[in-house]
Amino acid sequence: MNAALIYQVFFGALLACCSLCIYRISSGPTAPDRTVAIDIMGIVMVGFCAILSIVTGKDFYINIAIAWALLSFIGTLALAKFLEGRGFDE
Repeated sequence: MNAALIYQVFFGALLACCSLCIYRISSGPTAPDRTVAIDIMGIVMVGFCAILSIVTGKDFYINIAIAWALLSFIGTLALAKFLEGRGFDE
């Protein structure tokens, strides 16, 4: 199987995941649902950076992926701490 076709399939799958996350962010019934969707969106972006690094052979995409993962983790923790004091239905 051609490597370019495999990368296109991976990009398509990540794009489908991204669109499902955007749907959940826009229509999530509660704030924790939206928080989880935003966290998953960060993981999908790390996947995009990793595949882009493999395709192009540039290693700075891995640096971007690591930074994105750290910021996504810290952002999720901050949002969880903010939502901790509130009710889940707000």
